[in-house]
Order: sequence, then structure tokens, then C-alpha cells
Amino acid sequence: MSAPVLAVELTTSDIWMLVAIVVLIVVSILTALAETALVRVSRAKAASLAEEGRPGAQALVALVAQPERWLNALLLVVLISQIVQASLTGVLAGRLFGGWGVVVATGLNVSVMYVLAETAPKTWAIQHTERAALLSARPVKALADFAPLRLLAQLFIVITNVILPGKGLKEGPFVSEEELLAVAAEAAESNQIELEERQLIESILEFGDTVVREVMVPRPDMVCVSHDFRVADVMEVVLLNGYSRVPVLGEGIDDVIGLVFAKDLMRAERDGKEDEPVSSLVRGAKAVPETKPVSELLREMQADQFHMAIVIDEYGGTAGLVTLEDLIEELVGEIVDEFDTEDARIEPVPGGGIRVNGSLSIDDANDLLPMVLPEGDYDTVSGLVLSLLGRLAAAGDVVEVPGASLTVERVQGRRIMRVRIEEREQPAEVGDGDLERQQDVAT
Repeated sequence: MSAPVLAVELTTSDIWMLVAIVVLIVVSILTALAETALVRVSRAKAASLAEEGRPGAQALVALVAQPERWLNALLLVVLISQIVQASLTGVLAGRLFGGWGVVVATGLNVSVMYVLAETAPKTWAIQHTERAALLSARPVKALADFAPLRLLAQLFIVITNVILPGKGLKEGPFVSEEELLAVAAEAAESNQIELEERQLIESILEFGDTVVREVMVPRPDMVCVSHDFRVADVMEVVLLNGYSRVPVLGEGIDDVIGLVFAKDLMRAERDGKEDEPVSSLVRGAKAVPETKPVSELLREMQADQFHMAIVIDEYGGTAGLVTLEDLIEELVGEIVDEFDTEDARIEPVPGGGIRVNGSLSIDDANDLLPMVLPEGDYDTVSGLVLSLLGRLAAAGDVVEVPGASLTVERVQGRRIMRVRIEEREQPAEVGDGDLERQQDVAT
């Protein structure tokens, strides 16, 4: 007895329905590829491709500049093609094979769409991002420029915002500072960029959060001259310190009347004016608040063409001074010339521990030391010690922070000059019962 043969007769409508299903699957594949590729291309990369004259690059630049114009429309096309394709597949399977045909067709459709319309095109787009983005840029731009589709997508967004109020996607793709730092770290670990390049990226990101107070030369370290000093005397100060300009004081340190330049002093000496008061050569000095972001100050220095500014505290007094070199050092690290004679900021101690300069900032200390010092209402290691002591420091004073002990080694006047930092083990947490037993033993 022969097995029954399942006879399937395809009508014209069935054939057209099958063609539509295939077309919709192709559309789903192409839209999945375009979506993945376009969201992975940055504006800088698109501009670089446009400069190379790559086909489709100009359309790509327009798309990444305004992702909200095309992303909603593209996602709507993806949704329509997948839903309509699944519906047609179910209708065709039901007509040809009945109820069990719908069940089998649904399972096959999910498998095929997951592989062909999701995994495969998106994986290829990730592996060949530039090529996929350039190939899909023009069709997607044409899709985004199709007014009925764009208006329909905007209508759905308005309805969505009524249900879940929000401003929608305004710009992108973008990454946060933390993500960018993580990318730089991964690139350095995989040798895609040098360690120095990673450090420069980190410095640039931190630069925007730094204020003048953190980079200035503090008031005790300022080299100044009085307004009644002779030109010859000021020239001696300039030569001894190797400076090209120094602040000139009026009635005191809080009365900085301007700056005197070494070139003006040399010209005055050449003209026989060495006995004249330096006040005759004073030029105006810029004053900036100590809370001013260094990024803004750097732009001002470039625009107004000045290299030094007097830093003013909230009470109007002189807090210090800041130079263009101080700002650049925040980006590229310490710049030491033939006139710099200051002690090393960090040096290992033979008996164990690390000796640091008291003026070392907490941020730099945490970058350079194996332990992490706590942050607070202070900027430097000496500020941390004074905050914990609650009084003026003396040589030999010791304070402790989690994971480290800090010993004051040298004090000059009221200022902490050198601090020795030693790692120590974290004490085990003591429970209430253990504390009570320790107190009983102590008594």
C-alpha cells in the first residue's frame, strides 16, 4: 500500500504572496544591516570617509549628523516588514497546510528570520562597518527623505511621548567619559595606541573638570618685587630665578599692580635707567578667580595673548598666579627646564615607603602612588594632613587614612614641605561583641 501524497496547489495569489514574503525578508536583512552599521559610525569617521571621496560618504555624513531624522523611519520599516512578512507566512501556511502548517511555518519563520534577518546581517555589519555604512547610506537617506514615512514615524513618536513623556533622541551616537576612558584602556591593552596616548586622552578629559586653584602657583611660592625696587635690583631677581616676567606689588601681596617683563628691564638697563623705580615699567596683569575652569582660561590666554594671570580668592585677596605653562602641564605632564631646581615630587625611601612633596595634588598622588588617598575639601597632600590633624603640623606628626599612614618629615614655617607615605594593612572590621570583649579585657 503506497503512502499518501500531499498535493499542494498554488494559486496566482499564493505565488504573489510567496514573492512578497521573500521581498520582505530581503528588506528585513538590508534594514538590519543598515541600522547596525550606521549607529556604529562616528561623525569624525564619516567626515574622514568624505575627505577620501568614498562613494556614499556625503550621504553618510548627513545621516550621522542628524540620526533622529532617519533612525525612527528605519525602525518603522523594520517593524512593518517583519510583521507583514510573518502575517503573510501564517496566512499562506494556513491555506496550504491547515492549522499544523501554521505552527510549523511559525517555528521555521522564527528560525529563518533570527539567522538571516538578524544575526547574519548585523554580524557582517559589525565586521565590515565602513563598507556596510557606505552601501546603505544613500538608500537610508532616500528613505528618511520620503515625507509620508517620516511623518508617520513622527506621529508614532508623538503618541509614545504622550504615554511616556520624554524628549526623544536628540543626538548620537555618543559615549560618556567613562566609556571613552574604558575604550582608551582597552586600546592600550591591545597595543592599538601607546600608553602615552592613553594618558593624554585621560588628561584631556580631566582637563575640562580642573579649576585654576588646582594648577596655580600658590601665594607662598610666588616670586614678587615691590613697586619701589630699582630696575637693576629687579633684573637681579629675574636672572636668579630665570623668569621672563614677575608680579609687581603695591602696598602688599594682595595689591598686585601688574607685571614687569625681563625684556623691558634689559632695555631700561641698556638705556641707563637702572636706578629708576620698576613701577615705570609695569604692564597690566590679568586677574582670574580661583574657581575658573582651566579650559576657559586657556582659550582666553590664546585669544587675548597673555601668558600669566593673578589668581584671586573669594575675598579679593591674592591666592597665587597661573601661567600658560601650568595649563599645558595639565595636558602633557611636568615640563622641566634648565632653571627648575625644585625637589622631586615623588621618590622612594630606602627604608620603605614613598616621600612626596607636600604640594603634590591628591589627583596626581592617586595617579602615581600604589594606594588611594581620600579626597575632600583640600587639593594637596599637605591639605589632607592638616585636615586630619586639625592644627598646624610639626615634623614627626603622623596621620592615618585607609590603607596608608602619612608622616610629616619637613616643615618650613607653617608649611608642610615633605611627607612620607607608607602602605599599611586595612584593619579587620570589629563587631559589637568583639568590641565589648576587648573593653572588658582592657578594664
